[in-house]
Amino acid sequence: MLHQINLPVLGDTTRNAFISEWLVNIGDSVQVDQPLLRVETDKALVEVPSPVAGTLVEQLVALEDEIDIGAPIAVIDGPA
Repeated sequence: MLHQINLPVLGDTTRNAFISEWLVNIGDSVQVDQPLLRVETDKALVEVPSPVAGTLVEQLVALEDEIDIGAPIAVIDGPA
């Protein structure tokens, strides 16, 4: 089953973030809570964990993209 992963809330006042680094490549297996990527907010560099286990099948954002909280960032193929 495909799971769309969205950028989670990163803080009370944070509305967007910049993609700093992908930590997982397409085709890699991921575990729950494993960091997928790092994003830079106005206050810090933050690792975004995977909410599901499975295989990363698509990166929906590129390095240096600015994205809003709640925007889709990845697709993971995992259990239902």
